[in-house]
Amino acid sequence: MKKKPLPDLVAEKGQAAVAKALGVSPAAISKALNAEREIVVTVSRDGSMTAQELKPFPSQARRAA
Repeated sequence: MKKKPLPDLVAEKGQAAVAKALGVSPAAISKALNAEREIVVTVSRDGSMTAQELKPFPSQARRAA
């Protein structure tokens, strides 16, 4: 298994191929790239792909008390 940032994988394999492998539309990949979301894709030995988004926890800024 290899882990790659989404932008690197799209540059290597193409937006349509990555979208198909993840089961999403090419527009969803484009939107994620344009929003600069931190998404890491795991590519299995058989070529299947899964993706995870890395987000800070907690995801919302704390309110001043």
